[in-house]
Amino acid sequence: MRGPFDVAVLGSGFAGSLSARLLRALGRSVLLVERGSHPRFAIGESSSPLANLLLEGLCRRYGLGDILPLASWGSWRRRYPEIGGGLKRGFTFYGHRFGEPFAAAADRSDQLLVAASPSDEVADTHWYRADVDHFLQRRAQEAGAEYVDRTELEAVSFAGGAWTLETRRSGRRRTFRARLLVDASGPGGCLPRALDLGAADFPGLPATEGLFTHFTGVRRIDAMGVLAPEEEAPPYPPDDAALHHVFPGGWIWLLRFANGITSAGVAAVPSLARTLRLEEGAAAWGRLLARLPTVREQFADARAVLPFVYRSRLPFRAARAAGPGWTLLPSAAAFVDPILSTGFPLTLLGIERLIGAVERRRGDEGLSAALERDGVRTLAEADTAARLVAALYARFSDFPVFAALTHLYFAAASYAEAARRLERPALSGAFLSGDHPLFGDALRACCAAALDERGETREALLARIGRAIAPLDVIGLADADGRRRNWYPVDAADLRAAAHKLGATPGEIDALVERMGRPIDAAAPATPTPSSASGSSSDAAAPRRAGRAAPPAPPR
Repeated sequence: MRGPFDVAVLGSGFAGSLSARLLRALGRSVLLVERGSHPRFAIGESSSPLANLLLEGLCRRYGLGDILPLASWGSWRRRYPEIGGGLKRGFTFYGHRFGEPFAAAADRSDQLLVAASPSDEVADTHWYRADVDHFLQRRAQEAGAEYVDRTELEAVSFAGGAWTLETRRSGRRRTFRARLLVDASGPGGCLPRALDLGAADFPGLPATEGLFTHFTGVRRIDAMGVLAPEEEAPPYPPDDAALHHVFPGGWIWLLRFANGITSAGVAAVPSLARTLRLEEGAAAWGRLLARLPTVREQFADARAVLPFVYRSRLPFRAARAAGPGWTLLPSAAAFVDPILSTGFPLTLLGIERLIGAVERRRGDEGLSAALERDGVRTLAEADTAARLVAALYARFSDFPVFAALTHLYFAAASYAEAARRLERPALSGAFLSGDHPLFGDALRACCAAALDERGETREALLARIGRAIAPLDVIGLADADGRRRNWYPVDAADLRAAAHKLGATPGEIDALVERMGRPIDAAAPATPTPSSASGSSSDAAAPRRAGRAAPPAPPR
């Protein structure tokens, strides 16, 4: 019998290992339990500006200077070139029709590029999870977490203020005790089964299936000659991004790593998955590419370096996310879809709440109450993301409407980033501003209208979306003069023009813009920058940038 530990964390992926490391920074004793071993293949590989902002904030607050460089591409390359990662300058979407090459419409109505950073230096990242998870697990162990791998959790029970964990490793039984259980084992993981929590569906979201692996030799679409020539340069190289090929019934992702690997896969609604027979792996992938000539050309020289992984159902939602003495991190409580890279920010928001609750409360009763409140919020945020993703799936066959619906995400996410950097996080509230007094209801109404294809007209839906994003649009999505035509670069002028939406003064915005363009590992300036609304002039409290709201990048 070992313990009792203050906390047992189940699962040593990035969420579990980062949580364990943060709990050790608070002085808590931690048991980290892993069913498999590192290094290992995993997906869920694409960060976002909000995710990196959250990671940076946690690292600065709790003194994790060794992990901080992973919060931007420039600092990652300098500090940890041996850890597999990739450059993510934004979100790239191309709309396809089966049996036809990508049209590359002159008005760019079949593409969408939304920049997330002004330069490679402060860009977001793709995480080669085999390397990143192993790195974070080792850091948690070096910080004092007791780590056990290749360990199956056979039973859990609660008595006397502590959990008893019955485990088995290589035929040997071991028993551990812990006062708090944190499940970071992924969708449908340990505690939903062990505690028989039950599951709930996301209304309107199809029960998508997935097929994915890692490849080498995937061609860059910007080098294939399929994109229409433009007088202006795109806001970033389209492949240096989370690249999405969208088509009726599904979409393909491509995430490039600097080690030559490209993560790629498909998420498909059940009818398309059955037609393709996704469960057949490589053969199904070939059948899908045969329907998409341009994507087939992109993969003409590609080779899968790992076996294909098939998932018969991607979405998952637990009926409960927390209870007395236990909690599910968002990655274990729910999974929606990878299309908008929502997994990382949702999970990091949950970690932020967990660590804050543990930091503030020593007593078990007060902590359990806080975790239960946070669990309700975790599921509510997943529900918001699921509504939007369901709307996107419903409009995959109409790319202009699909693109407009993504603006709901980009408006809410960029507003949250800017509000947090101004130390006003309450302005944006929950993930995707689902509880915002104006935007929350408008978001839900837009999604409901998108799902009801027999309801309002296409033009009415587009107008509704435009009205919905107006209160939070700080990155120029409205594009009133039509000059951007689905290319949204980083432009600090957009943030300055929207200062009133953030309750900020011109001086605060100028100071924010300066901080946003500074490398994450740069030395603090010799003279303090103007303070934010909270009165803080500390650079540690003011992360590097606010997503797309940053100075224009210099010519490449």
